[in-house]
Amino acid sequence: MKAALGKKIGMTQIFSEEERKVIPVTLIQAGPCKVLQVKTKEKDGSHALQIGFEEITNAKKQKKSAKGKQFSFIREFPITDTEGEIYQVGDVIDASKFQEGERVQIVAVSKGKGFQGGVKRWGFSGRNATHGVKHEHRTIGSTGQRFPQHVVKGRPMPGHMGVAQVTVRNLKIIKVDPDHQVLAIKGSVPGSKGTLLAIQKK
Repeated sequence: MKAALGKKIGMTQIFSEEERKVIPVTLIQAGPCKVLQVKTKEKDGSHALQIGFEEITNAKKQKKSAKGKQFSFIREFPITDTEGEIYQVGDVIDASKFQEGERVQIVAVSKGKGFQGGVKRWGFSGRNATHGVKHEHRTIGSTGQRFPQHVVKGRPMPGHMGVAQVTVRNLKIIKVDPDHQVLAIKGSVPGSKGTLLAIQKK
């Protein structure tokens, strides 16, 4: 398993000589990350890899950080017993650990869109544009029934949209730039520019 933390830089496009077409890609700063702990089932109850991203070099910020944390972001990834033997505390994980053509999954928090209606949030069709419909083109319509006389639990309704953890699987790595710690991933990934991403390949 390969795992790393990174940040979303933004989107651009690359021309593929093989496919002879333009491919939309997301640029990601992948690492460098540092292995902080390799957990084992015997000692810690499970096999996991703990890595840190964006080391805090400012002494004042280190004092203010919780429990003397030396990194801005710390995450754990589950690993197998054999994979735990590959990593050692202090190892550096960066973009060079990934290869072009590999498939990865990315976990991130999606963009916040505030309070949204049913048309945008759930894809409702809305009301007709004619035949007496006025100022109600994007209303959700009836939400109840004769019995029981209340809104059924789980009914899609207007509400807060976004700011949720999203996992996108089977994303292809188009290009790797180990000198600048940048990965070019085909398609889009959740979040806005600067969003923390968890990149994982099993």
